[in-house]
Amino acid sequence: MVSQLIGAVVRAVVVFIVISTPSLLIPWTGAETIQVVMLLGVFAALFTFSEYSSNYPALIEFRDAAPFNRIRVLVLFAMLFALSLVAVGDATGSTLALVLNAAGLIIGNALDFTGSPLRMLLQQVPEDAPAIIGVRAQIMAGLAALIGLFTITSFAILTRLQVWPRPKSTFNVWINLPTFDPTRGGDIVTRLTRESRVNILLGFLLPFVVPIAAEFASKNLGLSIFNSTQTMVWIIALWMFLPVSMFMRGMAMARVAEMISARRRRLVTDPAPNEDFLTA
Repeated sequence: MVSQLIGAVVRAVVVFIVISTPSLLIPWTGAETIQVVMLLGVFAALFTFSEYSSNYPALIEFRDAAPFNRIRVLVLFAMLFALSLVAVGDATGSTLALVLNAAGLIIGNALDFTGSPLRMLLQQVPEDAPAIIGVRAQIMAGLAALIGLFTITSFAILTRLQVWPRPKSTFNVWINLPTFDPTRGGDIVTRLTRESRVNILLGFLLPFVVPIAAEFASKNLGLSIFNSTQTMVWIIALWMFLPVSMFMRGMAMARVAEMISARRRRLVTDPAPNEDFLTA
């Protein structure tokens, strides 16, 4: 119980730090913005603590199937950290900032073609905005895409090599998929496979949906993601983080469906297997 509470506290602190990263790195962040971000960070930290300190799951999926959620938190932190350094520009003058700018510019140029989600995102830059805003947005988008592609590839390798979840650990479907009811309608393998494909499809569509939503907000609500440096960092990070999360969730559900099918085959050949990898 004590170790569980300590783990919940550590996770809550990590979540708070991740959410606070842009505010800590961007020096000209306003006091009101910092207060709002700190408040959101506190709420996210409290939610994380309540989820991981409880023995019963609520909303967070794969909480007992490390390193799924650790990868997602690390990816979000990497995106926010890298994009914040790019947003600061020449204020730091560090070698890391120069490397990030160069890598983001190369990837951004490679992905900036007609019909690409990156081109759709860059089209939201106001025409009267300074040229540096468009260049930084392209660099940020390139970095976010690079981190996202690396994450998806790495997690796909983990699932393909059957490293995730850990082969010798018990995978509890109820704890790791609290919002998924395995007893409701149809075969569980078929439903998991279907939801896996839906999530992967959403992963493909979200990079196109976010720029459309940004354009709608700009035209109808008068909100622009490029008016504030911190807003630009968050929107571009979420522009790639949300699809990455959908891809990971889809691949994870496909892996769970594969594990259930494999267990059924073992039960057919051996009604009393020595190890029980899956539990309801």
